[in-house]
Amino acid sequence: MLLAKKIRMNVSPRDAETLEFMQAKCRALYNWHLSQLNAGAKWSLYDAKKTLQQSRQVDPEINAGYGKLLQEVFFRLDEAMQAFFRCVKGGETPGFPRYHPQQKFFTLKYPGLYIQVHGQQLALPTGGRGKTKRLADIHATLTETAPTPFREVAIPKDAEGQYYATFLSETTASPPQADDGSAIAYDLGIKTLATGYSTTGHFLHIGGCTAYRWYNKQLDKIRSLRSRCQKGSRRYRYWTQGYHRVSEQKRRKQCDSLHKASAFLARQAERAIVLGELSQQQMVQESQNVTKRTKGLHRSVQNEWGLYQFVQMVQYKAQRNGKKVSIINERYTSTECSGCGTRQEMPLWKRTYHCPQWGLVMDRDDNAARNILARFLARLGPYPERDDVLSESSGI
Repeated sequence: MLLAKKIRMNVSPRDAETLEFMQAKCRALYNWHLSQLNAGAKWSLYDAKKTLQQSRQVDPEINAGYGKLLQEVFFRLDEAMQAFFRCVKGGETPGFPRYHPQQKFFTLKYPGLYIQVHGQQLALPTGGRGKTKRLADIHATLTETAPTPFREVAIPKDAEGQYYATFLSETTASPPQADDGSAIAYDLGIKTLATGYSTTGHFLHIGGCTAYRWYNKQLDKIRSLRSRCQKGSRRYRYWTQGYHRVSEQKRRKQCDSLHKASAFLARQAERAIVLGELSQQQMVQESQNVTKRTKGLHRSVQNEWGLYQFVQMVQYKAQRNGKKVSIINERYTSTECSGCGTRQEMPLWKRTYHCPQWGLVMDRDDNAARNILARFLARLGPYPERDDVLSESSGI
């Protein structure tokens, strides 16, 4: 399995200027081709790669950039376009790929074959050879030892101006553990990050990170103060730097919370982890009813927990621990009674499930987690011991 390790690196001012120069050329090349697509041009990776020589003639400074980085620009744009085409083919209404703004660092991706690492010394090549070489190679010092071997090295930059080297390496996953029939199903929600229900009949609740609310207030204050300044002035740039710094702190806080929660899920005793396929877009559409009570859920539905990132963390950490992760369609799991199967309308503001026929009274997330586990067990086949557990816990 592939794992990424992010290591901070220290670079000299001259090497920092070289990195900024190459990322600016890559970003300009990306945005130019994207502008052609916005103008109605057809996308073809093969045809786009053939235009690189013409771009070198129009802008000779591109020759100072490393050729592998320039080629990677076309592959990144191709990934964005293919994702756009898949969404259109699936009947969705996706947004077109966006331009990369100038104030954000365009991540540089080096193939691992052309990177030299000696201890904690990292050497990154630049474009040109001999007399045609304009920029010297970049030499940086890593704060940690790089994993070996590695496939790719990505060079990002955070809002505080610190450079990092992200090494993509392949590691051996733990062998699959013996299947003892245990499983735990999680319902990813909007009020609680994850609500789990296991085959032993126990519930597990994991609350989401709420620190983003405090950071949102700070960001609102900074935006308010910056709006009173003239754009481009020294004070405006000061508040812009502060805005990026607080945004980076907020992102790190959320990422740390997701890492801790996903690691906790992967360390559970159950051999199988079942996740509900959450569709936030569907929940937002359901919340756009005419009633005032439902409109108030707009902000809570669009939480900033990063559920997709959370699912990715759970998957690779569970695989590293030798466990299996399954994704189950959770349609009607919140509206269907886990005891008798009766369905009823359950708007998002209604947090407690009341079954009119069977008399079940339960939190809607707990009820959904039980339904997800039941669907997973039904898909696997008859397991008498599991059926007994579900029958005892549901009172049948």
